[in-house]
Amino acid sequence: MAGGGVRGKFFACSCFFTTNIFVPTYGVHVSFRNEHTFRAEHGQLLKSRGCLTEESFQQVISQIKAEIDRRRSLGSTFLQRQKAISESYKPLRPEVYSLQRNFLATEFLQLVDFCNSREASLQGLLQRVICLAPKRTYRFPIFTKEFCHLFLDELHNFERSGLPKGRPNSMNQHGISIAELGCDASLISPLCDTFLRPITRLLYPDLGGDALDSHKAFVVHYGPAADQDLAYHFDNAEITLNVCLGEEFEGGELYFGSMQQEMENETEFQAVAHQLTFGILHCGQHRHGALPLSAGERWNLIVWLRASCVRNLYCPMCASKPELVETLGFGEGFSLVQNDT
Repeated sequence: MAGGGVRGKFFACSCFFTTNIFVPTYGVHVSFRNEHTFRAEHGQLLKSRGCLTEESFQQVISQIKAEIDRRRSLGSTFLQRQKAISESYKPLRPEVYSLQRNFLATEFLQLVDFCNSREASLQGLLQRVICLAPKRTYRFPIFTKEFCHLFLDELHNFERSGLPKGRPNSMNQHGISIAELGCDASLISPLCDTFLRPITRLLYPDLGGDALDSHKAFVVHYGPAADQDLAYHFDNAEITLNVCLGEEFEGGELYFGSMQQEMENETEFQAVAHQLTFGILHCGQHRHGALPLSAGERWNLIVWLRASCVRNLYCPMCASKPELVETLGFGEGFSLVQNDT
């Protein structure tokens, strides 16, 4: 898996600047091309959510335009923040910036060994992981408690530094980009390449589980002075890994509904509790959200795993063949397909 843009150039789909824009005031995702079309497409939905005045409607328009501007400037602002952090920030726990085997839970290493063995099979793997009620959703330990404590020390230290940081994604307001922090290539890429891919190869062959070639990794923070919950959505990924890093908390369960391609009329939601050091692995197109914490704080590492061979054919956000636009870094995980000559 690419770790610093060195294995290939990645692109975004043009829909990144027009679709799946979250309006936090009313908890909805919308598309926006111009005000006239937006009013026709989403006016009634917004009214049903409490947007009853023209002033409120114009406030929504302003929020959407600000988000589009943020997306268009992501590459340049990312590079600015990354440069400032690399020049000014002194890590408290520099050892956590490079993946070591002793960071990983023994049970996780045993899973990987099985998946790399001659005996590897889907049925054998399913007997070794916790199969959760939601479709193709699994739980197993990823890290040791010691690593989680050290990594949280580092995250808290960075938070105290006051250095600039971007939002981890378009929905979470509180968290940290792993790439900005400076440990994406040395911590997350080897985790994905060496340890996750043997597992995703068996669990998600139809989602490019053996062809994952880019990712987006970030930490999200929930608590009284951070995000309270997470609205129902699906991810811009083929596969998502969600690892609970701590700390002390109650509540805040993930809840899963239908797949993005399915009708929502009779959705049954399934709640899944977080466990320290454990990862939850699920399809990126599986709609989900996070319930509010009832006490404490929680930090989670999220990795959106992407396979360009899958998303080059079908953009998960606009549900059509992607129209590629240039961007920096991994972009949104799309790649140019070279035609045979």
